[in-house]
Amino acid sequence: MQNQAIEDVVETIAQRLGRGLSLEDPDGVLLAYSSHQTSADRVRVAFLLSKRVPADVNEWQLRHGIAQAVRAVAVPANEELGMLGRVCVPLLVRGFRVGYLWVQQHSSDDPAAGILETLPAVRPVIDHLAELLLETDTASSERRVQREATFLAGCRGVAAAAEELRGWRELGGRGPWRLAVLFEHADEPDRARWHGDRGARGPGAAAPHRGEDPNGAALLQRTLALQATVGVTPVLFSAGAPDSAVLLCDGAVGRAALDQVLERFRTEVVKRTGRAPGRLILGLSEPVADPRDLAAGYLQAQYAVQAAAVDPQLESSCAYADIGVYQFLAALGWQAPAAVSGRFEELAEADRMDELLPVLELLYDKNGSVQDVAAHLHLHRSSVYNRLARVRAVIGADPLAGPVRLDLHLALKSRRWRSRPRFEQT
Repeated sequence: MQNQAIEDVVETIAQRLGRGLSLEDPDGVLLAYSSHQTSADRVRVAFLLSKRVPADVNEWQLRHGIAQAVRAVAVPANEELGMLGRVCVPLLVRGFRVGYLWVQQHSSDDPAAGILETLPAVRPVIDHLAELLLETDTASSERRVQREATFLAGCRGVAAAAEELRGWRELGGRGPWRLAVLFEHADEPDRARWHGDRGARGPGAAAPHRGEDPNGAALLQRTLALQATVGVTPVLFSAGAPDSAVLLCDGAVGRAALDQVLERFRTEVVKRTGRAPGRLILGLSEPVADPRDLAAGYLQAQYAVQAAAVDPQLESSCAYADIGVYQFLAALGWQAPAAVSGRFEELAEADRMDELLPVLELLYDKNGSVQDVAAHLHLHRSSVYNRLARVRAVIGADPLAGPVRLDLHLALKSRRWRSRPRFEQT
């Protein structure tokens, strides 16, 4: 830890500004403060004693946009709270925040504009402070980065890495374990279209951070995963890849623990990036009993994410065992044919308004229940029957007959699968 170095930098900034400073992490926990202070209001005194921002003060500060700010923000005084005005300087490194530096005004007659004018002169020192915070963060420590690299290498099938994992305390000496992949997807699954790839995302376009610096993206995922899994006992280890977070879980991990991780991850995305998250998907592998099998589990977790990303019938927390025919499509890999059914191509060409294919797929998914389909799509049952009749007229066969149903249902899922997000494999 570099606590002394951080305190020294805070003291340097305070002396150059001639004002009292306090430094806090993104959760509002006090990290350091300056000895220089010409005045201290009630809020500052309470903060230094309790080491945490009081809830009512935090609410006042958030009301003025500090969580989304990328530049200094003036937070006005609040007499009811006993709080003088102050300026919040968000500390960001490579796009995510590592903390906040607070500069207090001397009195109600001391305008925030004066502080804002002096900040550029100490900008290099403030940036250095942000880097120091990053370096002391567990997620960015050299040892953590090396261990995550070993874990991810084992997940990708590197034999030497898998062998090294055998001695890890987190693995407990024996399995089974399950791999989970946590992925932020920008698209909604029911946006997939049926005519060619119209409206579908390309193979490389998936998460909002695509195209960004891969090291910075991996560091963000590492930080989000760490914060989301702290104290969640069934999660034994976590790692950040540029496009996702990867979790090593106890073989008996339950739905409640995974839902907790998802919710905390969502909160951390907002806190660290200042934006609302996309759709968060967690894919879970089958149990694996040997570190050499982690690679197979990792692929299973990725397949579960991909299936949930393209099919609205699957939940955001999705196990590989529950993705059905997508297991078969995943096994085909790049060899999966683009055109799989003549009947489907005829139907897709005739259904330019997307009135038939969504009804047909939902009917198959709902096990032939016209009532369920009508309720889901807000249609009258007669409308569903009418559309089924139109399908029969187009393909010249009963879409509910066994072989025809299998043909069309597989084609529907195959077309969805083609719009799945891709993961980096190196």
